Amino acid sequence: MRKFLSALILVPLGIVIVMFAVANREVITVSFDPFATVSPAFAVKVPLYGLIFALVALGVLVGGIASWLKQQKWRTRARRAEAEARELRARLDALEPRRPMPVPRDTGTSLILPPAA
Repeated sequence: MRKFLSALILVPLGIVIVMFAVANREVITVSFDPFATVSPAFAVKVPLYGLIFALVALGVLVGGIASWLKQQKWRTRARRAEAEARELRARLDALEPRRPMPVPRDTGTSLILPPAA
């Protein structure tokens, strides 16, 4: 079922991406020299869809890093709470060692309910 749902989402998405790439295949010049427009010092010729896909990937990467950095305080708090729980468990075990749970004895009788009236 999960594979079917994944295919149901990914196949149309793949078709849209291919259609986008075919519709935007013109080669453009990306220049990083703001002063020389005729012969820039550093320029790259790429298809338009390549530039757009690269910028989307860069945006996802930057957003992921920003999100990861923003959540640092929660990861730190979780680590501290886990260390504190381990320390408290060790102190509790030192005070009172764990005893095994008693196993109920089998009395030989089973629970039989009377028939419903």
